Amino acid sequence: MKLEVLSDAGWVARRAAELVASEARAAAAARGRFSIAVSGGHTPWQMLRALADEKVPWDAVHLFQVDERVAPAGDPDRNLTHITETLLSRVTLSPGHLHAMPVEDKDLPGAAARYARELEQVAGAPPVLDLVHLGLGPDGHTASLVPGDPVLEVKETNVALTGTYQGHQRMTLTFPVLDRARRILWVVTGREKAGMLPRLQAGDRSIPAGRVRSDRAVILADAEAAAQSSHER
Repeated sequence: MKLEVLSDAGWVARRAAELVASEARAAAAARGRFSIAVSGGHTPWQMLRALADEKVPWDAVHLFQVDERVAPAGDPDRNLTHITETLLSRVTLSPGHLHAMPVEDKDLPGAAARYARELEQVAGAPPVLDLVHLGLGPDGHTASLVPGDPVLEVKETNVALTGTYQGHQRMTLTFPVLDRARRILWVVTGREKAGMLPRLQAGDRSIPAGRVRSDRAVILADAEAAAQSSHER
């Protein structure tokens, strides 16, 4: 697991956008498709805004969500709301290439199963995403894989529902599909993450983030988040 430290969140966002664009070009050249799943967060929204200015083969991009809150369309708590504002208002994906989690469905278990099938239709069975972007919570969670939630033990499906966390039930990708990704991109910023980042680096399985496969991972962190971490720069 490589850690790259940049001065602040803005530089992390720009570097992350460069890395995503590079991976997109390579995947499109090799396989004719780039499948990416993105998480939420303030720095990731900056990343997506910067990504709109990068050289990306957008006609080859399939955009999935790592997780989503169960809330109405357009709700400010929805990750999709921010994905639309920061990226999709500025670039055009091919029809059917935006894969939004169907959290408005009344049958949420059925919706999760349907999203799992959608992953397979694009990324194979079992699905192998080209890149998964993850964040790190101050409690060690990633995606909506939260300490103590039964979803942590889900192994038989790639998409599952969580209990209520910070006011919302969520739909999330599970460890099996995260671990199959060709590349994991961690974007970690803010001093509140400083205590958890070394545990992520160490693969501390007592926190959800530490259970994600690390050999295909790169961490982009700002100086505040990396204050307690070992790194070259």
